[in-house]
Amino acid sequence: MQKLFIDFAPGGEIILDGEQARHIAKSLRMKTGDMLTVCDGGGNDYGCIIKSVDRETVTLEVCYKQAGESEPDCAVTVYQAVPKGSKLEEVIQKCVELGAVKIVPVLTARCISRPDEKSAKKKNERYSKIALEAAQQSGRGIVPEVSPMVTLKEALKNDEAQTKIVFYEGGGEPLKSIIAPDTKSVSVYIGPEGGFEAQEVELIKQYGASQATLGKRILRTQTAPIAALSAIMLLTGNLE
Repeated sequence: MQKLFIDFAPGGEIILDGEQARHIAKSLRMKTGDMLTVCDGGGNDYGCIIKSVDRETVTLEVCYKQAGESEPDCAVTVYQAVPKGSKLEEVIQKCVELGAVKIVPVLTARCISRPDEKSAKKKNERYSKIALEAAQQSGRGIVPEVSPMVTLKEALKNDEAQTKIVFYEGGGEPLKSIIAPDTKSVSVYIGPEGGFEAQEVELIKQYGASQATLGKRILRTQTAPIAALSAIMLLTGNLE
């Protein structure tokens, strides 16, 4: 069932306007009597029926409320070194689909893309929209946050995850020796094109991270977080 996010807990009726109304009426071509799910972003789902549709507004009647069941019980934050071009958009979309709770773009020594403050703010607005669309498409119970761009040191200082992992082409422990089935919070650090510098890996490890491997093949920067998240979700029972 189609899912939409709203920023409030609804009562018996919901009136949508603007982009959401146009999305329902024009993109999805939904009509009176169709059902959809509305989520308040806090893990609650509301089953709704469309009462009316016009050019600018859509009116929904709330039929039932239930706790969402799509959120993993392991909270994974992805610290992604900023790649070139539009690769970060792909990373955000796929990480949201796979269950990440937060994506943090990180500037590291080998990052080629270094947008100025104005450009970074504009990009972050687009990234947040991509996260919203991916959350709706995949039936998430929350819209994962896409953080403003930070330095590696800033990322490490604010990282409060139970388990921290840095992936490095220089090798490391297999994930199954780091992630237990009952692990509840994980942060993963992914390097840019060209990878982390050795001293960056050592810095991340000084903050308590384990150095891990994703196998004997070298993965692209946009592939590594997808592989890492998939493996973590499998090891914690969140792909069942």
